[in-house]
Amino acid sequence: MSTLVPPVLLSPREDAIQLHRAFKGFGCDTATIVNILAHRDATQRVSIQQEYRNMYSEELSERLSSELKLSGNIKRAVLLWMHDPAVRDATIVNEALSGKVIDLHAATEVICSRTPSQIQTLKHIYYSKFGCQVEQDIDRHTYDDHKKMMLAYVTTIRNEGLEVDQTMVENDAKALFKAGEKKLGTDEKTFIDIFSGSSRPHLVAVNSAYRSMYGNSLKKAVKKETSGYFEFALLTILRCAENPAKYFAKELCKSMKGLGTRDTTLIRIVVTRTEMDMQYIKDEYYRKYGKALADAIHSDTSGNYRTFLLDLVGS
Repeated sequence: MSTLVPPVLLSPREDAIQLHRAFKGFGCDTATIVNILAHRDATQRVSIQQEYRNMYSEELSERLSSELKLSGNIKRAVLLWMHDPAVRDATIVNEALSGKVIDLHAATEVICSRTPSQIQTLKHIYYSKFGCQVEQDIDRHTYDDHKKMMLAYVTTIRNEGLEVDQTMVENDAKALFKAGEKKLGTDEKTFIDIFSGSSRPHLVAVNSAYRSMYGNSLKKAVKKETSGYFEFALLTILRCAENPAKYFAKELCKSMKGLGTRDTTLIRIVVTRTEMDMQYIKDEYYRKYGKALADAIHSDTSGNYRTFLLDLVGS
């Protein structure tokens, strides 16, 4: 459920004109840029970019990127917002795996939180936009069991239906117990095979069966038996199978916890989920932390950056 509520809508042409005016003179009128773009959905943003290209013979995203006064967190957030959701996911993963700073947390979060159809679209766009397979970049920059999990997750075909076979559920629960808590050491391959091959409803049912059969949650078993990015990948897959909104609410809280803010995480989640399930994330955030997500963001950010994120999140 999107939280985007546009103000009185102007035409894409008028938006393009107003944006061009905002770039004129010394620096740029960041407030105007924020006020327009933060209230336009994916379809509207495409139309604005087409009008801007036709009228001024340059790409709007390139103009935004070149503006000196548009910098830091606000620049990153706005540029990421200009992409449509699928291109945005591919861009985030590409930057995370082959940018100046490798960010395995970001790559793992995006890949392991997306549905099978979203991953297939990401893979197609990744190749057409960056000239290589996402599997190649995963292979280059990840290691050991984390690499095996990520490669399996982007290559295995998973069912997106709701049907669940209870016999298979119980067999997988038994296999995971045998591969982890029952033995000395861990059979990581079993975890990889089941987590990469299961539909979300199946994995939720396996978690429930695991608890019923062994008195312990699958999450606790994963934490006990695995570590590092491999653990993070498994937990992301499991938590998003159960409740994606709850997962992202927790990740948002972690991004603003303690001294300082993990702005790249905050931006990534707000921008990628605004047109997807932000209202549910807000509900889960309030339910879990007793505080509105907007209030938390307001406390941890400032200026046009704060305004932009709050406009996306909504009141």
